Order: sequence, then C-alpha cells, then structure tokens
Amino acid sequence: MKTNVAIIGAGPAGLTAAYLLSKNEVSATVLEADPVYVGGISRTATYKGFHFDIGGHRFFSKSKEVNDLWNEILPQDMLARPRSSRIFYGGKFFAYPLRPFEALVKLGLLKSILCVLSWLKARLMPVRDPRNFEDWVSNQFGKRLFNTFFKSYTEKVWGMSCREISADWAAQRIKGLSLGSAIKNALFPQRRPKDSSKVIKTLINSFKYPRRGPGMMWETCAEKTKALGGAIEMGCRVTRCHYDDANGTWTTFYRDQRGTEHALESEHVISSAPMRELINGLEPAVSEKAKRAADSLKYRDFLTVMLILKNRDAFHDNWIYIHDPSVKVGRIQNFRSWSPEMVPDPDKACYGLEYFCFEHDGLWDSKDEDLIALARHELIKIGLAREGDVLDGCVVRQKKAYPVYDDDYAEHVSTIRGELDRRYPNLHLVGRNGMHKYNNQDHAMMTAMLCAENIIANTKLYDLWQVNQDAEYHEAGDAPAEETVGTAIRLVPTRVTGTPELAPEG
Repeated sequence: MKTNVAIIGAGPAGLTAAYLLSKNEVSATVLEADPVYVGGISRTATYKGFHFDIGGHRFFSKSKEVNDLWNEILPQDMLARPRSSRIFYGGKFFAYPLRPFEALVKLGLLKSILCVLSWLKARLMPVRDPRNFEDWVSNQFGKRLFNTFFKSYTEKVWGMSCREISADWAAQRIKGLSLGSAIKNALFPQRRPKDSSKVIKTLINSFKYPRRGPGMMWETCAEKTKALGGAIEMGCRVTRCHYDDANGTWTTFYRDQRGTEHALESEHVISSAPMRELINGLEPAVSEKAKRAADSLKYRDFLTVMLILKNRDAFHDNWIYIHDPSVKVGRIQNFRSWSPEMVPDPDKACYGLEYFCFEHDGLWDSKDEDLIALARHELIKIGLAREGDVLDGCVVRQKKAYPVYDDDYAEHVSTIRGELDRRYPNLHLVGRNGMHKYNNQDHAMMTAMLCAENIIANTKLYDLWQVNQDAEYHEAGDAPAEETVGTAIRLVPTRVTGTPELAPEG
C-alpha cells in the first residue's frame, strides 16, 4: 500500500491531521490499534446503552482554530454545560475551585487562620526557582493548603512523591491560579472576559460537550475523513517504521487483527503513539543515548469502574476529586452531568470511579468483579450510594493515559528531539503521547493542525514544539502574537520566519 502520509493513532491529533490533509486532497492513511474505538482516551465507551467518558473531557479552548474545527465537525451536537466539581477530604465536600468562606467553616477557624498565615509566609518567603510540584504549589497556596488539598490527591494520581514530580506539571495544570486569585474570585466575582485567552482554565464556569460524549466528535471526524478520501484502518498495530535515506521515504509495518503483517509506504509519518514505543521501533535504529532516553520515559495508567445504580440524585457535579487517603478511588464522574443523553434511563444514575495505577500492578490485574465490588464499597463509604443501590457495572482499562513529568523527562525528550531532527526527516510527532506532553485535546489538535499545514506547504512553516498548553503558538524567542478580531479568540499563529531554535524544556 502507498499513501502520502501514514498516521499512527486515531486519537484527536491523528484524526485532526487526517481530516485536514484529506480536505486538501493529500492522501492520508490512519493506523489505529483499537479494533472498535477511535478517539484514543477521548472516546465514548458504551455498556448496555449507557455512555461513559474515559477521563472526562471538557471542550474548552482559547484557540479560535480549535473551536472552529469542533463546530465544523459537530455543528448541531455540542451542548453548553455548567462546570461543577468538588473535593472530598476528611469526610467533607469542598467546592473546587476553593471558596474561601466555605473552606473556613468546614476546616474550622484555627485551621483556616493557619492556612492563610502559611500562604502569607509563602508570598513573603517563596521557594526560589521551584523545581518540583510541592515547592511550586506551596508558593501559590502555602504549605498547609498544599498538604490539605493537593498532596494526597496528586500522589494518588501519580503513585509518587510530590517532590519527585516536576514543577512543569503544576505550572501547566494550575496555570494562573493561586489562593489570592481564588479569594479575589470569591469576594469579587468577575464577568467572564470576552477574550477567552484571559480566562484561567481552572476557573472556567462552563464548557461545550458533545451530546453523547467526546467519542461522538471523533467518530464523526473519522466518517468525514473517509468521505473525503482518507483511509482509517482499525485493529492495525504498528510494529516498526523504516526510513529509506536513499529516496527519503518511509515504510510503516503493522499487523492486522488476524496477525498478518502489512507494509505502508509514504512520504511522511505522523505519530501520536507513545514516544517510548515509537523510538524503539525506528529503523535504522536510534543511538544508544536516544534509546536510553526513550526507555527512561514513564507513563501512568488508570482504569474506570462504571457503575449503574438507582438514581438518588446524590450529586450533580461533573466530577468529584477524592483526596481522602482512606479510599483508593481518585475521582468520581457523574455522566448525566456531562450530558443527559449519556444515561438513557431517568431512574438510573451512572458513575465512573477512576483508579490510577501502573500497568500490571495489583490494582490493574485485579478481576473485574473485584474492582466493581471495591468501587461499590468505596462509593457507599464516601456517602454517594446506599447498600443495594448498585445494579450493574463494568471496567475499562486505559494504558499510558498520562506522560509522567519527573525531574528528568525534559532532558530525555530534548535528547530524542535532537536525534529525530537530524536523522529522520518527514517524521512528525504530535499529540499528548507523541510529544510526551500532558496537555488537553485542544493542544493535541493544534499540533496536528500545524503539522498538516507544514505537509501541505511542503516546508516547515511551524515548529510544533512551540505550541503551548493553551493551544497557542509561540515563535522561538518571541512573545506570542496577540492578533484578535471579533470574539478576540486567538487567530492563526504567526508563521516561523527563520529556522526555529529548539525551545528549552523544563
């Protein structure tokens, strides 16, 4: 088989690239390992007519291009949904983002005063050049609030000490938020800025959501891609990618569901596969240094236990963060709050209990019936269900859900990038796992959008590594352009004017 562009993975990045290339009459073939679902982690799983979201996906972006593409793919099927989430800690529920007066009452006067004093101390004597998660968050919230509302949940999610997690993680996921901004927002509620780029993502109060979950977006995108002439091959697992330096072409080898090996020739390869797996499957092989760097990259896996139960309207949040260390569950989703169409029976509720783990650890390898029993027990312990409420359930396991930001990840990624740039032309890394960047689907989409533009133009207009966590493009060494029109959402990024330098990582 031949194609202009071979795309590994049918997640948001891979499908965005395939759709845009097909629109521009560039032959593209997507190879997806899953035999059933497109969308990667941004898919909608189904069980007995109930729909559920793997991880929870709010459709909110500061990028006009991303919003326009969402509207182009699903013009009639995007709901406006209120954002609502809480924290469960010490047997009590706290609104998130934190509401200072509610926290004052529930924590008690003495603890609250100590938290504020701790925050003031952090503002006066911050940790200089914070390198890890604990120091970065403590600078923003104070050590006491860090220990109360961040430490236990974060270590539950990542399975490692907060002192081992890079400050990059906090800077990306809690960007722009501090105790001061939370207090200001509570005391003096602000009107929503017309310019979406000014909204702190952690404080957004509404978002868009497909009627039947995020998979609806990507299933529709896949169908539209095929209608434009693109190919999407399901159940096809890539085994290796061979680069022919003599003629500058790629041959991607993959196995179908029957185990038969096939080869796909192409001028370009776009990969959203985990960076560690891609690097180990390249031919000619990468250097030992690059291989060690790839093998050092870490990932966190998780599983969702979906429970169907009697509807008692126990909570209306999109999800609840479970900070309490007495239970293993990390987060609980209420799928009806995402969209009423996710739950077909008004007398039933459908919750997703998320357990963070490593592949093949004790939790991951537990039997489904044991995991359902554990989830039922913990839901009752938290107070969100009663004995006899749970009627049915199922388990979905998600490998490599989160690239880990440990202290050395940036150095490893930089080593790999340098070698790929030198040795493998026309290999393009996009998306969360492809670039080892734990960002949202709008970031994954923007990297794919700019990658498609590079391929269509047959030149490097954009350095994909300059897309930041808000799906905005930063020229190397320059501040981002602030061109705005109408709704003032960011327009097309300024093109690279010269050879872009590698952005420093970390």
